[in-house]
Amino acid sequence: MEGRVPEDLAVVVDADGVISVWSDGARRLLGHEPAEVVGRPADDLLAARLPESTRRHAAEGRRWAGEVALRHRDGNRVVVRLQGTPMLDGRGRRLWLVTGTAPVYPAAPVDRAALPLWDLTLAQLPVPVAVYDRDARLVAANEMMTEVMGRSVEEMKGLTLWEIEPNPPFDSYDRLQREVLRTGELIFHEEHGKAPGETRPHAWSMFMSPLKDETGAVRGMSATVFDTTEQYWARRRLAVLNEASLRIGSTLDVTRTAEELAEVAVAGGFADFVAVDLLESVALGEEPEPLPPDRPVTVRRTAQLSVLEGCPESVVAAGASTPYPVGTLPLRTLAADRGARHRPGDPELREWITASPGRAESVSRFMMHSVMMVPLRARGVTLGLVHFLRHRTPDPFSEDDLLLAEDIVARAAVSVDNARRFTRERRTALALQRSLLPERLPDLAAMDIAYRYLPTGAGADIGGDWFDVIPLSGARVALVVGDVVGHGIQASATMGRLRTAVRTLADVDLAPDELLTQLDDLVIRLDREEGPEARGAQEASGQVGATCLYAVYDPVSRRCTMARAGHPPPVLVTPDGGVRFLDLPAGPPLGLGGLPFEAVEVQLEENSLLALYTDGLIEAPDHDIEIGTALLRDALGDFGGTLDETCERVLRTLLTGRPDDDIVLMLARTAVLDPGKVRTWRLPPDPAAVARARKMAGDQLAEWGLAEAEFATELIVSELVTNALRYGGAPIELRLIRDSTLICEVSDGSSTAPHLRRARVFDEGGRGLLLVAQLAERWGTRQTATGKTIWAEQPLPPGS
Repeated sequence: MEGRVPEDLAVVVDADGVISVWSDGARRLLGHEPAEVVGRPADDLLAARLPESTRRHAAEGRRWAGEVALRHRDGNRVVVRLQGTPMLDGRGRRLWLVTGTAPVYPAAPVDRAALPLWDLTLAQLPVPVAVYDRDARLVAANEMMTEVMGRSVEEMKGLTLWEIEPNPPFDSYDRLQREVLRTGELIFHEEHGKAPGETRPHAWSMFMSPLKDETGAVRGMSATVFDTTEQYWARRRLAVLNEASLRIGSTLDVTRTAEELAEVAVAGGFADFVAVDLLESVALGEEPEPLPPDRPVTVRRTAQLSVLEGCPESVVAAGASTPYPVGTLPLRTLAADRGARHRPGDPELREWITASPGRAESVSRFMMHSVMMVPLRARGVTLGLVHFLRHRTPDPFSEDDLLLAEDIVARAAVSVDNARRFTRERRTALALQRSLLPERLPDLAAMDIAYRYLPTGAGADIGGDWFDVIPLSGARVALVVGDVVGHGIQASATMGRLRTAVRTLADVDLAPDELLTQLDDLVIRLDREEGPEARGAQEASGQVGATCLYAVYDPVSRRCTMARAGHPPPVLVTPDGGVRFLDLPAGPPLGLGGLPFEAVEVQLEENSLLALYTDGLIEAPDHDIEIGTALLRDALGDFGGTLDETCERVLRTLLTGRPDDDIVLMLARTAVLDPGKVRTWRLPPDPAAVARARKMAGDQLAEWGLAEAEFATELIVSELVTNALRYGGAPIELRLIRDSTLICEVSDGSSTAPHLRRARVFDEGGRGLLLVAQLAERWGTRQTATGKTIWAEQPLPPGS
C-alpha cells in the first residue's frame, strides 16, 4: 500500500547498516517500537530490493531519493518515498540520515517579472518534462522528472538518456529520441515498468516532440511523460475478463475448468497465486450439499497456480482435502453473497493465518500483502471458494479488482456447474450401462474368456454396445456381442432389453439363426413402441436398430455354430498362428424384418482363438474399416501371451486416443472336453433298451467314482429313454457328460418337444418329466438337425 510519510520521520543507519536512531514518526509509519528495531540491520525492514539508482547513489556516498518498499510490523508492505543524507560519525565513518521527502517546486526568483510565466509553468507542471538539445543531451528537467529518474538536474545535465541510465528500456528511449531529432516528427510511446527511482512498475505514456525554430529547423526535443497506471490496469482487467470468456469452460471437466480459472488470473497478471477449493461433493461430480451452519465444511484443492514454479507458497497440495472450521473467515466468506478483500493485518484474516503454522510461515516468507476470497456460486448454489493472493505484485487489490474477480469467478462457476452436471449424468449413464453388462464371467470348461469394454470418451452419450457369455446345456457355451444404434440412456436401456431377451432365448436352446429371427421381431416391436409414430403406427419407425453376433460352441464335438445380423465378422486364429475373418453371411441388422438369417457351422481345433468385437474397434477418425481390419489381423497374428495381454495388445494397436464410439472386444480360446468324461450309447427302439440303458449308466458312474449319484441318474435315464421310445423315433442316443455337473442327454429323431404337466389321480402317464424335474437341478430340451435332445443336470456328489 502507499504509505503517508510522517513529517517527523527520521532514522539513522550507522556505517555497519544497523539502525541506531528510530523516531516516533518511524514508529507510527511501520508500527515497530524503538526497542524492537534499534540494533537490528536496516535490511530486515526492507520488503523489496532498493531501486538501482538508490543503491548506486548510496554506494557512491551521495544523497539519494526514491521509493522504498518497507515491511510493516503486521507483515504488510508499505511503499514510501524517502531520502538519504550522508553524514560522518565521530570516527569519520559514513552514516545515513533517512527522512521523508515530498515534491518541492523551485521558488520564483526575486525579480519575478524577469522570469517568463512559461518557465514557471514548465518548472511547476505536475507531469515529468525534460528538454534535450540537438545531440539528445539533457538541457533541463522539472522537479517531477528528477523524482521519476531519481537524480537531480545537475547530475543529468549534458548526458544522453543511455548515459544517465545505461539499462533497458532506456536504450530504446534513446533511439526514439534520435528518431524524433532526425525526422522532426512527434512519437508517442507507451511503456510499463519501473523507473530508476521507483519500486513499483508504472505505466507511462510518453510524448516525444521536436522543438523547431522559426525556420522549421529542429533545434532539440521535449519529452513529456504521463503516469497512466490506472488506465493500464483498467485495460488489463478488461483483457483478463475477455480471456476468461474465451478460455474458461473449454471442456466439460470440473478439474480442468478450475485450472483454467487459475491460469487466466495468474497468466493475465491479475494475481500472483490462485487456489480453487471446491466442495468435496462438487469435486466428485455430485450434487452440492447445503452448507451446515454448525459443522466444518470439507473442500478439495481442485486447482492452484502461482507465478513461482511449483506453487511453493501453497500449504495444501493439489487434489488434497482440507476443512474450513466453524467460524473461520473462509467459511463465512463461502456462505456470503460476495467476495471480500483482506490484508494480513486484518483481525479475521490474521486469525485464519495464525491457526496454521504452515500458512503463517508461508505468508511471512513470501510477503503476501493482499488477499481476496470470492465464493464460487452458480444458479443459486455454492460450489466452492477461490483465493486470490498478491506477493510479487506490489499494488494491493482494489475495489475494481474485487469486482473483476467476482465477474471472472461467476463465469467460471457456471462452467464448473455445467461440468459437474455432465460428470454426474455421464456417471449415471455408465453405471446404468455397466449394470446391464456381466459383472463377472462364468467358469467354463469349454473355453477361456477375456474381454475389454471401453465406453466412448466423448460426452455423456454412451453407446449401446454389449456382450455376454451364456452357459448352455451339454457343456456348451454361447457368445454374444451386439451394438444398439444410437447413443445415450435410451440406447443403454434398449441394450438391456436385448441382452435379457438373448438370455431368455438362449435358455430355450434356439439355434443361432432362429434366435436372431426372434430377436429381430423383438426389435421391430420396440421400434413401434418407442418411435415417433408409436401411436397407431403399423410400421417400424427406424428409430431402434441393432447388430448382433451369436455363436454356440460345443467342446465335445468342437463344432461352433454362428450367425450374425449386420455385425462385423468374427476372427479365427488357429493354433499354428493363421488368422482369417470367418466367411459368415452378414445378414440384415436387427429391426428391418422379413429377411432371413443364415447360420454357419465351423469345426475348431483345440486352442483356437475366436475374436468377437464391435465396429468401434476397427472404425476410427484417422483410418477406414479396411485399415482397421488389417491392424486387427496383425495384432491377433502375434498370439503370444495370455488372453488379457492379447486384449491389451489389440487395443494399443488399433486405438491412438480416446474412442469415438463404444468398444467391445471379447477373446475366447477353445478347449475340448476330455473324451474320458463323455460316454455315448446308441439304443435300439426296443422297450428292453430301458433296463440296458440304466445298467450302462450305473456302470459308467461307478467308473467315474460317482456311485452316490447312481440311483437318481438311473431314474432320470429310465424316464428319458422311456419317453423317447414312447413318443419319439429312431435314432435314439444316450449320452453322459461329467463336467462341473453330471449331464444326462437322450436324443431321438422326433422334433416334438415334451411338456411338463401334473398327472391326475387315475392317469397312467404324465409323471415322468415331473420326476426328472424333481431329481435334476436343471432340465430342458433343444432342437437338433435330426430331432431333439432332452437333458438333465445334477450336481456332482461332494468330494467327487
